[in-house]
Amino acid sequence: MLDFIVVGAAQAGLSISYYLQKLGKNFIIVDKEDEVGASWLNRWDSLTLFTPTEFNHLPGLKFPAPKGHYPNKYEVADYFKLYAKEFNLPIKLNTFIEKIEKKEGRFIITHKHGSYEAKNVVIATGPFHIPYTPPCSEDITDDIFQIHSNYYKNPSQLNPGPTMVVGAGDSGFQILDEVSSDKERKTYYSGETNIATLPQEILGKTLWWWFTKTGFLSFSKNSFIGKKINHSRQPVIGTDVKEILNRNNVIPVGRTNDAHQEQIETEKETINDIKNIVWATGYRPNFSWIKGLELTPEGYPNHKRGISSMKGLYFIGLPWLHTRGSATLGGIKKDAKYLKKYITKN
Repeated sequence: MLDFIVVGAAQAGLSISYYLQKLGKNFIIVDKEDEVGASWLNRWDSLTLFTPTEFNHLPGLKFPAPKGHYPNKYEVADYFKLYAKEFNLPIKLNTFIEKIEKKEGRFIITHKHGSYEAKNVVIATGPFHIPYTPPCSEDITDDIFQIHSNYYKNPSQLNPGPTMVVGAGDSGFQILDEVSSDKERKTYYSGETNIATLPQEILGKTLWWWFTKTGFLSFSKNSFIGKKINHSRQPVIGTDVKEILNRNNVIPVGRTNDAHQEQIETEKETINDIKNIVWATGYRPNFSWIKGLELTPEGYPNHKRGISSMKGLYFIGLPWLHTRGSATLGGIKKDAKYLKKYITKN
C-alpha cells in the first residue's frame, strides 16, 4: 500500500513528487512513455518555449541554461531527466494506466501488467489527451496526407505540393511559419486572421518579466480579471503572424467548413489542389478512466485548486488549475507547493 501514486512524469508529476519526497511519503511516479521527457520529444522538431530560462525552473533545481535563453524541446526533456536523477525519483516507465477506482477507502490503479494500491493519487497527465480533428476530416480522400500537430515533426513528412495548415493558436502559426518557409510551396492557412500577437521582449525585458511584474499570471480563475482572461482569445506569442500571412505563398482562406474527397470547402473558396493538411486544432480531455470522477461540462475534473471532490484524488498541470500560469513550467511549482501544504495538513 503506497501513500501516493503520481500519474505522469512530465513537469507536473516531477514538481509534486519533489514535495512528496520532502514530506517523506512512500510513492511512485508512473508514465506510459519509455523515457522521461517523451511528452516533449514527441512534439515537432523545431518547437521552442516562449518562456525564457529564468521562468522555467521546477522546484529545487534551476533550468541549466543562460538567462534569456528560450529552450527547445530537447533541452526541456534533458532537464526533466536531470531533475529525476538529481532527486532519485521513483519512476516506472512503460506503465499505461487503464483504470483508477476507489474501493473501501483506497485507490486501485490498474495497468496492463497488474495494479497498484495507494491511499492517494495525483493525476499529472496534463491537458493534451485526445488530438482533435473536425468530423469533415473523415470525408477527405486518402490521397491527401492528413496529420495532427501532435504527430507532426517537420515538413519532410509532407507530400510535395500545396499544403493547408488549420489552427489559429501558437502551434498552428509556428507550424505554418515552418511549412511556408519553402517559398515554392503554396500554403493555405485556415483560421482567424484577426489575431492578437505579443512579442517575446518589450523594452528590453521579456514578456514573462512584464507578466510577472503586472501580476498577469497570478489572477485566479475565479477572479473578475481571471475570468476575463480565461474566456478571451489567447494571443500568439513570439511569432510574427502578420509577416507570415503576408508571404506571397500563404493564402488565408478562413474557416474550414466541409470536405468531400479532394474538395475542401472554406469560408473564402473551394480548394481542389491540396496534397497535405496539418490539423493544429487542439485536444479534448479524457478522464473516463477515473471511475466516479465528477466532471465539468467541458470534460475537465471538478476540483478546487487541484483538490478533487473525491477524497485523496488530486490534479496538477491542468490549464487554469488556479491561474493562467498553472500549466507553465515555471508556474506549476506554485500549485505543487499549495498541494504540499494541503497534504501536510490532511
